[in-house]
Amino acid sequence: MAFKLRLSKFRHIYGSPAKKELCYESIKVTRNSHDASICAINVKFLAIVTESACGSSFIVLPIEKTGRVDINTPKVQGHSGPILDIKWNPFNDFIIATSSDDTSVKLWQIPEDGLQSNLSEWIVDLHGHQKRVSYIEWHPTTDNVLLSAGNDQKCILWNTETAEPINIIDCHNSLIQCIAWNWDGSLFATTSKDKKVRVIDPRTGNVLQDSVCHVGPKGAKVVFLGDTNRLFTTGFCKMNERQYSIWDIKNMTDPLVTSTIDSSSGMLFPFYDHDTRVMFIAGKGDGNIRYFEIVDNPPYCHYLGQYNSPNPQRCLGILPKRGVDVKRCEIMRFYKVYGTKGFCEPISMIVPRKTEAFHSDLYPPTPSATPSLTSDEWISGQNRDPILISPQDGQVSSNPCITTSKAVQRKDSTLHQAPVITTYKAVKGSRNIGQGHSISSTAPVPNSVRNIQKLSSNDNSETHMTNGPTVHECMTFTRKRTEIDAWGGLNIISSLDHDFTVTKETVVETSRHVDKKTWSPTPAANEIPANMMPNTNPEKVHIHKAWSPPKSPLEQLMSNGYPQTDPELRKAYFRQLEEIRSLKQQISMKDKRISQLEEELRCNQSNKWHRELNEGRNVEESIC
Repeated sequence: MAFKLRLSKFRHIYGSPAKKELCYESIKVTRNSHDASICAINVKFLAIVTESACGSSFIVLPIEKTGRVDINTPKVQGHSGPILDIKWNPFNDFIIATSSDDTSVKLWQIPEDGLQSNLSEWIVDLHGHQKRVSYIEWHPTTDNVLLSAGNDQKCILWNTETAEPINIIDCHNSLIQCIAWNWDGSLFATTSKDKKVRVIDPRTGNVLQDSVCHVGPKGAKVVFLGDTNRLFTTGFCKMNERQYSIWDIKNMTDPLVTSTIDSSSGMLFPFYDHDTRVMFIAGKGDGNIRYFEIVDNPPYCHYLGQYNSPNPQRCLGILPKRGVDVKRCEIMRFYKVYGTKGFCEPISMIVPRKTEAFHSDLYPPTPSATPSLTSDEWISGQNRDPILISPQDGQVSSNPCITTSKAVQRKDSTLHQAPVITTYKAVKGSRNIGQGHSISSTAPVPNSVRNIQKLSSNDNSETHMTNGPTVHECMTFTRKRTEIDAWGGLNIISSLDHDFTVTKETVVETSRHVDKKTWSPTPAANEIPANMMPNTNPEKVHIHKAWSPPKSPLEQLMSNGYPQTDPELRKAYFRQLEEIRSLKQQISMKDKRISQLEEELRCNQSNKWHRELNEGRNVEESIC
């Protein structure tokens, strides 16, 4: 039988590294060995996690600012532990999310012209995990929805617009190793240390399908193959050989195909381009990138080739498809962070063509930066495919239809930790600060608010103001420096005096009454740190609403007002830095004021001397 060559327009794809002057060098990359992403790219900025003396930080560079990175480049810092994962918001090029070893997830606002000085003020701070937050992923079609996975074996779905959890998914019994959304965000998949891959409904938290994927001792990764209802996983077999598998999510009893790649030891990371249906696989510590073409018929995956490099890779970041160079026939651009030195190299994956004209077969409509749904629409049960645009001119080329699903349903469970909810209420200038306001019984309460009610409902709860760092066991949902009406009509106002009153108004169903509990502390002025003083801005009021279980005698004995753990010490260190910075500013202002007073004194003395001299001359003239 004659040999038949399979035809493919991607058979001659090749990798083209950028010249040295177009790379980024002299970057002090973090030494943390976590397997999540330490490099994130969008069409405007490049973000890389760096090493710092306390906690961790990352730099944000304009994508066109290549070459040597200055040692004094402004950094974004605020985590008290190492940063483990970093992701740009797909619908806002100036919002970036980070997860950290300090159990928190933070969102940062990057200025449009880039960082001009160090940034330590986040816009959203999310605390819900009891252990390190290993992975985060933005929702692919809905704005302000973020998924986080922690070492506490929980996945938390966040509404970052209101800084509250949509759902807490507790279906894993071992460490989570990867999370991935499907095409329209109606499902997500995870791999875990128990060798299983799971397909989960994020609204209900139910496991729809699960199966043992790779039985090797090392971790596995998973990614959805676009809108094909198939999964692609990478991992290790019993003989420690690296392999990949393809699964049909409708029947995950056995994989559709499993193939061995090689016998190296580095973990494999899959990167899928649904526009061209090309799968890129890169190994941590490897110098090569393999690419495969995904098809609908067996064997479902065809090997195309590989890009080879003598330099091992620490991490790969992907530029969004709307930022590639269509004139060069570039279908993918990686940003490779070297594993041996602080160097970041762009690598373009190019399909060779004879002309620079736009090739519509290489560039079908691609997901845009416009969200298909709002967070409330998605929470109510709506699904919608991404809005697609043409890579040639950016024109919208699709109007996907909306499908429905079940709304968010959270399972009731007894809490053993204390959730702390911090909200910010915009106050009009004419409003009398310090007066409580009732809640309208007819105001609609969204599902996500009911989740918060379940989290914060306790007969023995109490409302108090905290004067120090939040304990890690607390679940806090914090929105900073934003003027939002939290909980859709919840009015909580606190006075700005030192003898202030915090009023707690519990949101209940429309058929129940409003329960109010008031507690009035009178702290001494010298007991409140400078950065914890009540807000004096009449347009923003900061309220802490919290409850905590009774303390044991040992906890009461140990609670002497001093930090007890390393993260608390780091937080105290950052607060002291802020206080030192403010004191330095006061000292500099004091020196300037002293200089001004000395100058005024010299001027007065000079004027006095001139007056006396003129008076003496006048006396002499009168005598003469």
